[in-house]
Amino acid sequence: MIVGGSVSYSALLECLVHFRGILLNLEPRPETASEVGALRRSILLVPPITLTRLSSDGCDLGPAVANRREEAFNIITQLSDFRLHRLWRGGTLVFEGGHRKGALAITDLREEWRCHHLSPFDNVRFQIPFSQMRAFATEQGRPDFTGLRCSPGTHDGVMLGLAQALLPAFERPQEASQLFLDQVSLAILTHLMQTYGGLYLPKERKGTLAAWQEKRALDFLSGHVDGQFSLSELAEACALSKSYFIKAFKVSFGCTPLRWLAEYRVTRAKELLLKNVPIAEIAISCGFADQSHMTKTFVAIAGETPARFRRTRRLELEKSAPVTEDNSRDAIDKTAIRFI
Repeated sequence: MIVGGSVSYSALLECLVHFRGILLNLEPRPETASEVGALRRSILLVPPITLTRLSSDGCDLGPAVANRREEAFNIITQLSDFRLHRLWRGGTLVFEGGHRKGALAITDLREEWRCHHLSPFDNVRFQIPFSQMRAFATEQGRPDFTGLRCSPGTHDGVMLGLAQALLPAFERPQEASQLFLDQVSLAILTHLMQTYGGLYLPKERKGTLAAWQEKRALDFLSGHVDGQFSLSELAEACALSKSYFIKAFKVSFGCTPLRWLAEYRVTRAKELLLKNVPIAEIAISCGFADQSHMTKTFVAIAGETPARFRRTRRLELEKSAPVTEDNSRDAIDKTAIRFI
């Protein structure tokens, strides 16, 4: 079970080096002749995360069945060069080509994906529930977490190293140390959240807010989303002077209280933009003065207007939705236009 709270990335890596040395003494299971060219799968469960090693020596396994859509992310690390495959999202071909060893791919399983492997491959997959990521981010003071962002084929040496550390455990899962699996999973989650989820974790706790002060500050900010408060009031709620509080808050969260509040508002707005709520109403409910104020802040943080975000996200959802006989796409489009 993964434990939340503040983490030290360097300490985790030291533990992993120690446990990997123990696991490497395990003798690997010999491969049988019938397995050559077939799809090989080994699974490790570290609730709520599922770790899977998937490999094959075959050159054409045929198109795979589409994934079951769920609230989770699938992170894939290539253990060797992967020459060729095709990838569909919601029935649309979005990638054809290969990936080098160490390449990383992140897929949002709330969408439908299907892959056709056309060359031998060997990779490790980490399926992490969105709720686990949101809980981890919230514990670190970032409830505005919305997901992971990674360009396909991005090389990630850290993820490759962590995946390689798991190989002895995949070979002999019944002999793997649960403590090792817990700690490598926490290291993976921490790295992904910092590198691709926009989460900031201070390297040292010196000069930061105490845990109770962090909670008090975030409770205060989320309870005053309209911004009708002074920094002195916020600092007083944490029993600190205004000058010290501002410095400590930035060290703890990597941004100023004003920036944190702006990002929190935009995150709330993004969630509401996926529903049939007029943008003007969303602006007021998220603490903005009006729609113009929300648009300006939204563009500064998200890089696009609320209307464009709504259109793009809805088009993505439509593409990934299964087609039915009574498809009401025209009605959906008209509704979307009416609320933009």
